[in-house]
Amino acid sequence: MNIIISDAGLHNAMKPLSWTKPIAEFRTGILTSKARWEKIFNTNCSVFTENYLQKKFPLKSENKNLIIHAGLMPDNEIIAVISSLKQGSIVRNGKTIAAICTDSEISDFTTNPPAPVTEYKKECLVMEHTWDIFTHAGRMIQFDFDLLTKDRISDKISDTNIIIGNHPVFLEKGAKLEAAVLNMTNGPIYIGKDAEVMEGSQIRGPFAMMEHSAVKMGAKIYGPTILGPHVKVGGELNNVVIFGHSNKAHDGFLGNAVIGEWCNLGADTNNSNLKNNYAQVRMWDYETSGFSKTGLQFCGTIIGDHSKCGINTMLNTGTVIGVSCNIFGAGFPRNFIPSFAWGGSGGYTEYALNKALSVAEIVMKRRNIQHSDEDKSIMEHVFQTSQNYRKFH
Repeated sequence: MNIIISDAGLHNAMKPLSWTKPIAEFRTGILTSKARWEKIFNTNCSVFTENYLQKKFPLKSENKNLIIHAGLMPDNEIIAVISSLKQGSIVRNGKTIAAICTDSEISDFTTNPPAPVTEYKKECLVMEHTWDIFTHAGRMIQFDFDLLTKDRISDKISDTNIIIGNHPVFLEKGAKLEAAVLNMTNGPIYIGKDAEVMEGSQIRGPFAMMEHSAVKMGAKIYGPTILGPHVKVGGELNNVVIFGHSNKAHDGFLGNAVIGEWCNLGADTNNSNLKNNYAQVRMWDYETSGFSKTGLQFCGTIIGDHSKCGINTMLNTGTVIGVSCNIFGAGFPRNFIPSFAWGGSGGYTEYALNKALSVAEIVMKRRNIQHSDEDKSIMEHVFQTSQNYRKFH
């Protein structure tokens, strides 16, 4: 069966992260949503997303399509229900459609679905907001850990490490791990291919890092935390998800946060994840064009792709930073920073598109990755469609 992972009408709710990629490409556990379903069904999947993203992330449609909600965080029971769907039927949990099996026009899950309906009455965890990514990271690390390591044997763990707790640790081929303290009391630890945990690091699971990533000397990491591929981190992290190709390589605290790709946080960048009055955190919501309640007491920052913070940057509780921002200077910048903003607490100007594209090309070239015409077109779209937020004075 042809499998399609659909944004399911969540594009606006998932900005700024979804400005530059489909929700299927979000790293919601050890794996992205798309990679997870590919592993589950042992096949390639395509994505249904916004038109301007579809060229880079092409859709493949056939006579019979199984369309899965990109925000669905599965367990084995709902996988079994989805696997048994017959053509022309759906599986739904309350008002949330989890999957559609159809031969008709590809659905974005916002139109009336076909019948019959299979009601899934057990818990069905679906990501609906950006902060759900770090909130549910622990559960998805465990799910993906079981999926990836079943019937496999970890590379040998050096005796120089201190191991605590009953959950497992798994090292892929080429992973380096020396003189670290690993506490698996609350969840497993996964170290990807050719990744490195340097000496003196202290890590509490659940924790996962992907290929070619590095935890620098003396880092302190509290789970659940996820590092995508080619990520460097140092200092202190607590419940952080970094999609990939981004760095927080020096001292400073980052907590309850999601960081996109190609970001860099300068030395001693810190974010607050708790208000002084312990109140519920509100965060900018592109769906409503205003600040929405998160329901969370601990909520740090969401940062879109290609954004940078200078040294000693201080981010307030519940800060949302758009795509390709450059934040620097003393004091706390505002807690909603639109895409292509240049500045800090002293004010902002617009980050010129040609300069932003030039920097993106240089940064990606360092990783031997081309900033393609599709990438440039996506950034141009974000620049144009985010202009109404850049009303700087």
